[in-house]
Amino acid sequence: MTITRNTVQREIILQTVLGMDNHPSADEVYAKLRPENPSISRATVYRNLELLARQGKILHIRTPRGADCFDFNINDHHHLRCEVCRRVFDIDVSDIPKIDYDKIDSEGYLINGYNISFYGICPKCQENERSNI
Repeated sequence: MTITRNTVQREIILQTVLGMDNHPSADEVYAKLRPENPSISRATVYRNLELLARQGKILHIRTPRGADCFDFNINDHHHLRCEVCRRVFDIDVSDIPKIDYDKIDSEGYLINGYNISFYGICPKCQENERSNI
């Protein structure tokens, strides 16, 4: 079995995301990789992040109010995008019930998942706003 360049690059990209403790955008992953991997292209990073997300190895967080992000935590959880610093955070919203897909589709759609987006202000930005008053 031969290892193709894409497989090696994909593993480097995966390990980079797994080593980042934030929810990086594709550009942030690229910026982190570039110094030690100057031959890697931005397109390669984008393509492999999408593939890794489709394979279920990372989570693709689609954010309508900013750049999409990626998360190493693939377990069910929710996110909040701070409207001030634009960062994405994991939040614990345990009161949201699981949605039973079979009960909500009455027209034959195959529902594979859902995404609930939360927007607000993170604690650090709230503190900065209070100190600027």
